[in-house]
Amino acid sequence: MGQVSREFQIFVKPVGAFCNLACHYCYYLDKKDLYPESSLTRMEEKVLEQYIIQHFEAAPGPEVSFSWHGGEPTTLGVGFFRKVVELQRKHRPPGWTVRNGMQTNGVLLDDEWCRFLKAENFAIGLSLDGPAELHDPYRVARGGQPTHRLAMRGYELLQKYGIHTDLLCVVHSLNVRYPLTVYRFFRDIGCRFLGFLPVVEQVPGAPNGVSPYTPSAEDYGAFLCKIFDEWLARDVGRIVVQIFDEAARPALGMEHSLCVFRETCGDVPTIEHNGDFFPCDHYVDREHRLGNIFQTPLAELLESREQRAFGDAKRDALPRYCRECEVLAMCNGGCPKYRFIETPDGEPGLNYLCAGLKRFFLHSREPLARLVARQREPAPAPRPAIPKVGRNDPCPCGSGRKYKKCCAAQ
Repeated sequence: MGQVSREFQIFVKPVGAFCNLACHYCYYLDKKDLYPESSLTRMEEKVLEQYIIQHFEAAPGPEVSFSWHGGEPTTLGVGFFRKVVELQRKHRPPGWTVRNGMQTNGVLLDDEWCRFLKAENFAIGLSLDGPAELHDPYRVARGGQPTHRLAMRGYELLQKYGIHTDLLCVVHSLNVRYPLTVYRFFRDIGCRFLGFLPVVEQVPGAPNGVSPYTPSAEDYGAFLCKIFDEWLARDVGRIVVQIFDEAARPALGMEHSLCVFRETCGDVPTIEHNGDFFPCDHYVDREHRLGNIFQTPLAELLESREQRAFGDAKRDALPRYCRECEVLAMCNGGCPKYRFIETPDGEPGLNYLCAGLKRFFLHSREPLARLVARQREPAPAPRPAIPKVGRNDPCPCGSGRKYKKCCAAQ
């Protein structure tokens, strides 16, 4: 099978769930139990090369993007990624452009890493949850030590080397209460691209049915609204906030770029360290394993009936409450993984964050529409050049008076 019929992004997990940190809210750490036969999950070179070959074969080109995730990909060492770019050059079709992105906690970054990342034009997503007092309680090393200082050292190195960096802030039950503290911290450190990822962890039987790290939907909505107002007043055009960009897309007639807000999903699958293919980063489990790239080509997995059905279910399973919602185009029901509460009329399948997202989308809708309208306004016509005239010449405005007594005096 050749190229697939649509664009796709793959989260590649070359080290599986292995990480040098033990963040309290991490949903991926327990994925290590999926492979109990192996204590070390490292993508072998034969798997890496086969994946790169098949990614090129499946991609429509001429630009191809690779996304390296974890766990923590930097635990593999810079040598692994030197091999990555070597294999990409070996198998890249003539004239094609390769882009690489990596999501990291930044703790292991050093000058060698940054020289490599800059030379190979990697884009970096760095996880940072705000200032130390809001980052350190939940983002800890495996021995429980705080990590903010080390993450900031990594960020400063990325800035020093001029590496494109998006900051990703996990919104949890602590920092959600301090929206402006969080946002102003990012602005103060020179952030230009900022994303917010809410913790949503279902725990049946727990208070409110979620983990203690999960913010309430109401708090999450208030968090977004507070930051939006600050951004609107001070930072439009200076800081790109991913969810604000997404909220503006319907007014621009653009499709959502973030999978959680698209009408259907399934365009961002995951490949584990051994070549196993899963429909989504949130559904890496035995039930949702769709195959392995050594048995089934990547293009075939991407176009498979199972992958299509997984993606279409996001749209088709929406409860009536969502289908009739005035902000449906902005939300599309959100991530299916978070749809575990009931609608006001008792229908299952409502997103846990619904109340907060709806509050934010209603709050931001009109201001964003005005911003979009201003962007679409034609540029003012250039003012005609004023002819050069002497002070005692007739005024060019046609008044009949001397220039010095007319327009020159105004």
